[in-house]
Amino acid sequence: MKKTSLRKWLCAGLLPLLLLGSDPAFAKEKFKIAWTIYAGWMPWDYAAQSGIIKKWADKYDIEIDVVQVNDYVESINQDTAGGFDGCVMTNMDALTIPAAGGVDSTAMIIGDYSNGNDGIVLKGKSSLKDIKGQSVNLVELSVSHYLLARALETAGMTEKDVKTVNTSDADIVSAYTTKDVTAAVTWNPLLSEITKQPDSHLVFDSSKIPGEILDLMVVKTDKLKAHPELGKALAGAWYEVMKTMYGNDAKAKEARTSMAKASGTDLAGYDAQLNATKMFYSPEDALSQVQDPNLKLTMQLVAEFSYQHGLLGDSAPGPDFVGVETPSGVYGDKNNIKLRFDPTFMQLAADNKL
Repeated sequence: MKKTSLRKWLCAGLLPLLLLGSDPAFAKEKFKIAWTIYAGWMPWDYAAQSGIIKKWADKYDIEIDVVQVNDYVESINQDTAGGFDGCVMTNMDALTIPAAGGVDSTAMIIGDYSNGNDGIVLKGKSSLKDIKGQSVNLVELSVSHYLLARALETAGMTEKDVKTVNTSDADIVSAYTTKDVTAAVTWNPLLSEITKQPDSHLVFDSSKIPGEILDLMVVKTDKLKAHPELGKALAGAWYEVMKTMYGNDAKAKEARTSMAKASGTDLAGYDAQLNATKMFYSPEDALSQVQDPNLKLTMQLVAEFSYQHGLLGDSAPGPDFVGVETPSGVYGDKNNIKLRFDPTFMQLAADNKL
């Protein structure tokens, strides 16, 4: 009798309810976020590995897959091509790759700015002026290239005074160990590996241009508008990790140790990298950065460099070709806004409304 009753219940109503969860119409929205190894982006890996991402995704009834890509520029290219919904990148790369490529993108979290995490290293020479006439290995047309250009300006030189050699971030450390390479520009943790090499000298770093190299979480604007729950989940997870890793209690050290191991160093090494990073551990600090009127000027400097190097596309008539929207106003073409610095989700975090 019990078997017959159960069968009747299944046929009458329970079976359709059980099958409901397999209906594609009721499936959770899924999103993919790309990240690469860098001091300021290791918290995304920790968020994924610790379950914090899942916790916040579950809160908003979505799924978020956080994917590591070994090559930084390739991660942005894949994101721009539609392989990801969001990706970590710098402000310059956000302008020159997705935005210049016509993909409307939103910087929804400003995580930090490089405050020494990007640098120029010379082998056998201890002064920036000694770079003149040298071949310099770097990821061409990246923030490393931008840093080199800004450094040369401070020393009364231009890019005509050096020769750049395009080298991927995956290969730059091994390239530097060869005798033929005498100058390199890169970011941490690669920078710390290079400076450990014999007779190597850090002659310029990003602390000399504070606030110009911003590290962002960039999500496609249409995706964010259609699914604000994605922005809320990402911001919630990010600031939970920020709160967890900040300080010197056991939990904070445990979190940073995990990030250190994932980036190929130890706690002391990772903390040294963080010391060269102006992390915005609170949403209030991040809001101060995004609302600073200097952000608009910074993006103008970045756009001018990008235009001079052809990074805004062959059809770009000038550095203001792409519109960049900031809380202080728009730099560039207001009819072609493709990069937006949006404080919405940082503000929600600050207001405890996530």
